[in-house]
Amino acid sequence: MSALAPACYSMTGRKLIKGVAVLLFVGYFSLLVYQGGITFSYQEPRVQVPVLLIEPVTITNINESDITRNITLEDLFISVKTTQLYQYTRLPIILKTWFQLAKEQIWFFTDIDNPQHQSLTNGHMINTNCTTSHSVNSLCCKMGAEYDFFLEQKKKWFCHFDDDNYVNVPRLLSVLQRFNYKEDWYLGRTSVSKPLKAYFRRDKPNANQLYRIKFWFGTGGAGICISRGLALKMLPIASGGRFASVCKEASFPDDVSMGFIMEIMMRRNLTVMKEFHSHLEPMKLLATDTLKDQVSFGYSKNQNEWNVVNVPGFDTRYDPTRFLSLHCFLFPHFSFCPR
Repeated sequence: MSALAPACYSMTGRKLIKGVAVLLFVGYFSLLVYQGGITFSYQEPRVQVPVLLIEPVTITNINESDITRNITLEDLFISVKTTQLYQYTRLPIILKTWFQLAKEQIWFFTDIDNPQHQSLTNGHMINTNCTTSHSVNSLCCKMGAEYDFFLEQKKKWFCHFDDDNYVNVPRLLSVLQRFNYKEDWYLGRTSVSKPLKAYFRRDKPNANQLYRIKFWFGTGGAGICISRGLALKMLPIASGGRFASVCKEASFPDDVSMGFIMEIMMRRNLTVMKEFHSHLEPMKLLATDTLKDQVSFGYSKNQNEWNVVNVPGFDTRYDPTRFLSLHCFLFPHFSFCPR
């Protein structure tokens, strides 16, 4: 790495954020990520720009003999980001299925009060008072609320998922048992084929010097997990509403901003988890005999075409997302499952 990189990394978090100037593709990139695109390109500037590189994405392969069973279900904090728009469509599916596997560990972060859902979740619905839109500000507002609430719970792992996810909770726990929660772990799944590229200006004495940064991020639609050891180190950068400030000044959505904080500001790499999946992948390619080994699933609908996991079960008219069928496939003892 060039001599310029250490100087950049030594800047305080606040100075780095103030220096961020996304000159290329942010709007285009955000559109691709949230509409299912997986590639992007950009025009290189004509001037010579020093490159600030990070280590590539790491993939951790751990043998079963290396697993340390240092956590239980009670050590998990699982947050689900949702909104008023989906309170009677996406949310009831979660409440009927995988919420039942970890009622005390799962919390919903929304933007509306719903007494019925408060009762069904035993008070686990948090009205963040963020806006109901799918804007960067609203997404980041909720993610910041999730992070702050996690810090109050004294749990060992913070795992975020979206309301179009199904989470195999027992499998999530077994996967997290591979990692030491006291160490720095940022776990997730990428949704783009190349690291995101952006530019920023340094503060004095080289205020006019552009630097190029590259970083990976875990897509929120597949789920991300952060160890408590790493979450505590984020306090000066992300706590008390600071996370939303990072998003606003960098103009990145919530999951991208998390990757920016981790990989650029804190120099902690994303560890790719092959067991995490989002609707940005073709769900039908997941083999039925491997479903028990996966952690998260997604679904989406493009016009009349559903991108869903291929699993036997209920009629598609009753279960178009296939999450009810998936739940019964994994946990057939539930009362609503066919006998």
